[in-house]
Amino acid sequence: MNPEKNSPKMFLETVKKLREIIQETKVPIGGKLPSERVLAEQLQVGRSTIREALRSLELLGLIETRRGEGTFLSDYRKHQLVEVLSTFILQDIKTYEDVNETRQTLEKDAIRVICQKDKFKQHRIWDGFLLKLREEQVIREEIIREIIVLVGNRLTLKIWFLLKQFAGDPYVKEMSMDETTIWIEILENVKNGDEYKAISLYNQWLLLMNRSEV
Repeated sequence: MNPEKNSPKMFLETVKKLREIIQETKVPIGGKLPSERVLAEQLQVGRSTIREALRSLELLGLIETRRGEGTFLSDYRKHQLVEVLSTFILQDIKTYEDVNETRQTLEKDAIRVICQKDKFKQHRIWDGFLLKLREEQVIREEIIREIIVLVGNRLTLKIWFLLKQFAGDPYVKEMSMDETTIWIEILENVKNGDEYKAISLYNQWLLLMNRSEV
C-alpha cells in the first residue's frame, strides 16, 4: 500500500501548494501549468499525488486538462460555487472533519431520496446490488457511488466526488464481512422504502468503518 496516497494531510497540502504556485507564478487565465513531472519534483511528492490533486482542482473548475496539450488555468471567477468551495477547501488543512461530515450528509440525503422514489422501477437495481454484495468483495465507494448516481442529480454527484477526494480515501478499500452484512441490510431497507432504518444502519456502518481505519 502506498502511504502517500492514503494520507489526507499530504494530499491537501499538495493541493494547497499547487494553488500557491499558480498564484505566485501569476499564471494568466488560459495559461499553461508545469507538467506533472515538474510539479512532482518541485513539491517533492509522487506523481500520483500530483495527478489526484490536479484532478480535484479540475473538478473545482480551477483548471482544465486538454488531451495532448497539457493543463491550463480556467476562468473560475465565473462560477460562484467554485469560488466558495475552493476558498473553503483549499486554504485550510483543518477542514478535514467538516469535509467528511458534509460528504456523509450528502450520502444520507441520497438514501432518503432513493427511499422515496418509485420502488417498482428500482427492484432490479437493488436485486443486482444485493447479489453483488453476497457473491463478491465490494469496494466501499462502489455501492455509495451508485446510490448517489440514482438520485439523478449531476451536481450532487460532482460535489460528492469532490468531497470524497478531499476527505481521503478509506472508500477505496474493500468492505469487511461485517460491513457487507450491514450494507445488505441497508439496501434491503432502501428497497422497502424504510428510510429511518436504512439511515440508522448507515450510521452503524460509519462507526464500524472508522474503527477499522484507526
